[in-house]
Amino acid sequence: MYPAELIKPMREDLTNLGFEELHTAEAVDAALAKEGTTLVVVNSVCGCAAANARPGARMSLQNAKRPDHIVTVFAGVDKAAVDAARGHMVPFPPSSPSMALFKDGELVHMLERHHIEGRPAQLIAENLSDAYNEYC
Repeated sequence: MYPAELIKPMREDLTNLGFEELHTAEAVDAALAKEGTTLVVVNSVCGCAAANARPGARMSLQNAKRPDHIVTVFAGVDKAAVDAARGHMVPFPPSSPSMALFKDGELVHMLERHHIEGRPAQLIAENLSDAYNEYC
């Protein structure tokens, strides 16, 4: 577990954009049971989350079409919530950071860490925007 003061700015990178933080498995299940589209960002302390994932998520929300709901869980902090989110992301193996788009509770698009690491934020945003345009 990471100290709260260490991860606070990393959480705020997403919550300041309107992402709802989910801290329990029940909260994850309830969020994914909602009708419409939901983007789940598995946030993390790794460098690629700061340089690529969080900025890419932010840029993607400037798209004309966007998810109805945006939520986040934090790897290494909210274990039960992260495990529940990852359970909904099967068959993809656990990775962080990662991003998943759900439509009416069904996984329709996934960005694993290997899709994020080493890629510019703009490319990640374009990937997500393409998914929004198809599913939102």
